[in-house]
Amino acid sequence: MSYLLCDDHTLETGAGSVAGIIAFSCGVILLYQLTVLPPYPILFLAILVVTGGVICGKSLWLKRTSLWALCLLLGLAWACWHANARLSERLPGELEGARITVSGYLCDLPQAGSFGSLRFSLCVSRWHHPDDRIDPQRLPHKIRLAWYGRDGQALPGHRLRLDVVLKQPHGTLNSNGFRYEDWLFRHGYRATGTVRGVSDAPFVTCGWHCQYHQWHQSVAQAVHQRFSDARQYPLIASLLIGNRGHLTDEHWHTLRATGTIHLVAISGLHLGLVAIGAGLIVRRLLLAAPARWGGERARRKAAFILVAAACLIYALVAGFSVPTRRALIMVIVGGWYLLVARDVSAWRPFSVALFIVLLMDPFAPLDQGFWLSFGAVGVLLLVFTGRLGAPGWLKGLVLAQLAVFAGLWPLLAGLGQSQPVAGLLANLLAIPWVSLVVMPALFAGTFLILLSGGALTDWVIFGFDSVLGLLMVWLEWVEALAAPVALLAPTAAPLLLAVLAGVILLVLRYPDQRFRLMAASLLGAWGLLAAAGAQVTSNPMVERPEIRIWDVGQGLSVLVRVDDNVLIYDTGPEVRGVFSAVESTLIPGLKALGVNRIDHLVLSHADSDHSGGLGLLASAFEIGLISSGEPEAIADKLGNRSGFAVEPCPQQGFTWQDLAFEFWRSNSGRPGNDASCVLRVYHAVSSTDLWLTGDITRRQEAEMLGPDGVDWFDQAVAHRMVLAPHHGSKTSSSATWVSALRADWVIYTAGYRHRFGHPHPDVMSRYQAADVQALNTACAGEITIELNQDGPKISELRHASRFWIGGRGLTRDQCNSP
Repeated sequence: MSYLLCDDHTLETGAGSVAGIIAFSCGVILLYQLTVLPPYPILFLAILVVTGGVICGKSLWLKRTSLWALCLLLGLAWACWHANARLSERLPGELEGARITVSGYLCDLPQAGSFGSLRFSLCVSRWHHPDDRIDPQRLPHKIRLAWYGRDGQALPGHRLRLDVVLKQPHGTLNSNGFRYEDWLFRHGYRATGTVRGVSDAPFVTCGWHCQYHQWHQSVAQAVHQRFSDARQYPLIASLLIGNRGHLTDEHWHTLRATGTIHLVAISGLHLGLVAIGAGLIVRRLLLAAPARWGGERARRKAAFILVAAACLIYALVAGFSVPTRRALIMVIVGGWYLLVARDVSAWRPFSVALFIVLLMDPFAPLDQGFWLSFGAVGVLLLVFTGRLGAPGWLKGLVLAQLAVFAGLWPLLAGLGQSQPVAGLLANLLAIPWVSLVVMPALFAGTFLILLSGGALTDWVIFGFDSVLGLLMVWLEWVEALAAPVALLAPTAAPLLLAVLAGVILLVLRYPDQRFRLMAASLLGAWGLLAAAGAQVTSNPMVERPEIRIWDVGQGLSVLVRVDDNVLIYDTGPEVRGVFSAVESTLIPGLKALGVNRIDHLVLSHADSDHSGGLGLLASAFEIGLISSGEPEAIADKLGNRSGFAVEPCPQQGFTWQDLAFEFWRSNSGRPGNDASCVLRVYHAVSSTDLWLTGDITRRQEAEMLGPDGVDWFDQAVAHRMVLAPHHGSKTSSSATWVSALRADWVIYTAGYRHRFGHPHPDVMSRYQAADVQALNTACAGEITIELNQDGPKISELRHASRFWIGGRGLTRDQCNSP
């Protein structure tokens, strides 16, 4: 409706309708920058006001401006309505952690998870015996589950009755890095949990949505039955039916390093190939048809319908995922304008596709793929539309790769991602190979197997392995070059990268001699910056000492910065092949702050929730000194490749400007938690100290209070903060220690509703009885402490988080530690 409205009231020009669509799209996108949902009364009032400007405006300028404002508000209201409906589905707090029974059907393909688990999504049809006070319609309609301890069992069917233990959507919350909570909200999961019991449920009503997922699961099983013996089966399943669940960590590492993940996501490239193939076949058929079968326009419409049908069929076979749906819309809209409505600007179908995507999926802006897809298409339109002569296929391929590489670089930087320089080389060969060889071979081979009844399966698998094996050989070779080639990529702010990208795109669009000289100068300066940047290991200066306690779930990691010095205390948890706080939080966070060098890395002890991802951190940053309460165990973790000498927990402290660092370790010689290296950070200017205690237990607490302990307890400070020992475990924070500590704040670093149950209620009661204010990263997210002259300024990231994370009545709003 808004599209028609915008088109009818903007000077009756195509430019007006495009501007209206862009305004509507900006309204949808604007919503996801807000920390609170706009109240409906205010939205409706604003819409009425600008509608009055459209109807009653005296000047053309006022009418046009009011119309664009109306389109923006309609987009904002459209997205707000959908977001509010999604947030209205909530798991009540009293159901968290309780064993409850639900029934429903699978709404994605189950995938193998960590520790032998099976992960899948359930579309809930019924909540069995919920509390009578709870409205079943407001309970989650879609939940994300993991089935542990299944001993290799498969799910008994597509429709299931499950005993589950659930919790509200939750993930780590940091300024930078991956946010699981964003992903859950975007995909409509309003609860997550584990499975405790499974049984078949044929009584569940199976509508068209259920039937489609059941059919797609049978397709996946058929593909697995036919091709599971292939060496390249994970890639076959990804490219044929969009099932990426079989890709290994090695696959993902190679694809990330070479910037080719898009090749295994069924998107515009794959649907475009289907459209081209179907178009060629339809063209042959129409040329062979008698001339009396319709005129030119009728034939074009018939061709469009058949091509769109072919793309739709492939999208359904590929799982009809979010990127597939988005690509299908773009291909269909582009095909319509190409085959039927030819005499329009290429930007018209681009804007119409953008509008339809956001109209059908207002949550699309939460996907990085949304920005990259439309960004890539926009860059290609900018470079290729309106050229006087079409470039040859080779020149066109090179131009396209350079344009997309340069154009998406600032966009990726703005999204907190890096642009692999090796990706330019990898895609230069990988895209045509996948387009011209791999995908036609997969389609033709599958068709041959169906025609032969499986007789040609072995030969087809051999062909699949050959073409995909060559692809992986090429990508792995490029991957080996990725690290040295990355030195050619100087780091810069997204704005500076956007300027550089704009100049490169201008050169590609207008190959004028002056632009070429400008490009050569810029590229030369770029190379010099890269060479100089490779030697620069200094860090940006900070005006005041700053401490960040990252939210890493059940683990610990703290960043301390003063001037240009950086100290990190612990690196958080790691489960190999599943999760690494270093990869998801520390590296993105440090890069966003401009950190190039870690002056001192302190690892309290060697437990995996305190020293995970060491090798990855050491490969990403220069590290000056590493010390730990368990130096031998940490050295074993690092291995010989690091070249680091791990020092014991320091016996002497040191000072960086206004911050003093003091250390202590138990003399008991016990390994593990008891060996934790304790660090006290003292700021004399504000009379503030912070104790980082690792996982010490009551034995070490008593030792600290004894004659061989420390004098920190006797030092009077105006503000004292402590990280609760061992995440608030009942084995720590004895009443004597809490009393002697006289802290003002205690900070728990624990996972939300983790199976360990930290912090323990008894521990919380002790601190509460001592009148100590409590914070918990599971509730607060990342905690930032800025040390000012008049005392510490403590900030919780949840207060600045988006509305679906910190909104009223949601998990973090209701989550507090006494």
